[in-house]
Amino acid sequence: MFGRRKIIRLGFYGPPNAGKTTLANRIAMDWTGEPVGKVSEIPHETREVQKKERVVVQTKGKKLIMNLLDMPGIATKIDYEDFLKHGLSIDDAQQRAKEATRGVIEAIKWLENVDTALVVMDSTKDPYTQVNITIIGNLEARNIPVIIVANKVDLKDAKPERIQDAFPQHPVVKVSGLKGKNIDSLYEAIAEHSR
Repeated sequence: MFGRRKIIRLGFYGPPNAGKTTLANRIAMDWTGEPVGKVSEIPHETREVQKKERVVVQTKGKKLIMNLLDMPGIATKIDYEDFLKHGLSIDDAQQRAKEATRGVIEAIKWLENVDTALVVMDSTKDPYTQVNITIIGNLEARNIPVIIVANKVDLKDAKPERIQDAFPQHPVVKVSGLKGKNIDSLYEAIAEHSR
């Protein structure tokens, strides 16, 4: 894989606030010095696909060239009232809900442009969700290689083994996108499982 110098179009998928942008930013900052996008505690901060092209990663003397595609969070229900809890005005909350809904549709359309998918899950939450199962099912149906990222392992209530137990058919890499923990193992998994 490394020898061919192919550019891997790497899609970051998962529910809102799983840490997709934080992880994409970690990779981009480490290798380009520039972030991919803005991070926020408010769900659906990323409402359109954010790209960072030609990120060249050197790991174990090998080179990996990636286009990072940070997708909006996938959700089965987007209610503007949820944004009111985060202090947004009614107008802003309704606008964010509209944009978030468009973002989910855009993320699904982008499946056609992804070589490998990182499905990012929050290790502190139950992985058995309709969103996670739907995302993985869609990727499997398209024969897109899936690497599951058990993120936020730096938090004390993280249980990444639950994610491994939930999806044993896919490689699971335990990381902290925020702290940069175990990122090299993620690069190795990308190199091994990308097509």
